[in-house]
Amino acid sequence: MAFSTYYLVFEQFILIPFAETYHVKHPQFNFLFNSYYNSLGERTARNQRGLMTRPAVSEVFEYREYVDQAMLELIAQGNEEVLSLVALGLNHEQQHQELLVTDLKFSLWFNPLDISLMDIGEYVIPNSSPWVEKEEGIYEVGYKGNGFCFDNELNAHKVYLNAFRISGNLVSNEEYLEFIHVGGYENPIYWHDEGWAWVQQQKIKKPLYWEYSKDTWNYYTLNGKQSIELKAPVAHVSFYEAAAFANWKGKRLPTEFEWEVAQQDFHWGSRWEWTNSAYLPYPGFKIAPGALGEYNGKFMVNQMVLRGASIATPENHSRPSYRNFFIRISVGNLWGSD
Repeated sequence: MAFSTYYLVFEQFILIPFAETYHVKHPQFNFLFNSYYNSLGERTARNQRGLMTRPAVSEVFEYREYVDQAMLELIAQGNEEVLSLVALGLNHEQQHQELLVTDLKFSLWFNPLDISLMDIGEYVIPNSSPWVEKEEGIYEVGYKGNGFCFDNELNAHKVYLNAFRISGNLVSNEEYLEFIHVGGYENPIYWHDEGWAWVQQQKIKKPLYWEYSKDTWNYYTLNGKQSIELKAPVAHVSFYEAAAFANWKGKRLPTEFEWEVAQQDFHWGSRWEWTNSAYLPYPGFKIAPGALGEYNGKFMVNQMVLRGASIATPENHSRPSYRNFFIRISVGNLWGSD
């Protein structure tokens, strides 16, 4: 599904507007594979995608080959606007590759056969300094390179920060277990009101994929069910859980700007890390015209920013200015700050 969506983007945003002789081979694919572009017309609701019959794999491969050939012919013309859109499309497809890994894990988790797909091992982060301290001052944040970046990383601008210190290490599973054992999920004082309502309504007692059985904590990994590695960084916690843990520790989550300013002084890149920043536009941000404007700008409400990267993140997306964003019940990791 994700790879077909990627081809749909090439077809709708590049081939139809720029290739005069291009003929749409499967008009119905625009409906089947449209994930969230309202400007492209009707689409299947997210919660109903699993109910529809998909095209045969052979038909999808034929469609991809058809689009590939048309794209190669168009790219050969050297149109700068086309090349810029191709770069955006390729980076968007790389985001889908990461999502395929995370979605695959979520799907296999429901399989009663305890499927083992691959052994990627647990990542135990090398220790940095316990705390990284930064003085108050004016700092520059945002993308400042010459290569590709997403529009939500622009424009680079200055921010004023009070003096702060940020943990040099990710929170470990062992530390998070302490939060569980002291009744962190039963005490509303640690939680945002909205988060406490979520915990109560959904009966949340632990991170996603964790389970307690026969006096042992286990979690599901891509290598099947495993005993929890205590020294590994905790993962698959929502913003609500991350904020509650930080409150319990007498700390807070860092802002995305604090994270970006301090990131060169600690190890990062194995887990996405929640910040306490709402996903908002940078100064001078403008929503792109047409359907491309739906890519980032329309999500700048009710979302929180994550920084860093995960073990499934494409290497060239692991940059300090990259702004990931999700609703508060999505899962990431956390740092402490005060």
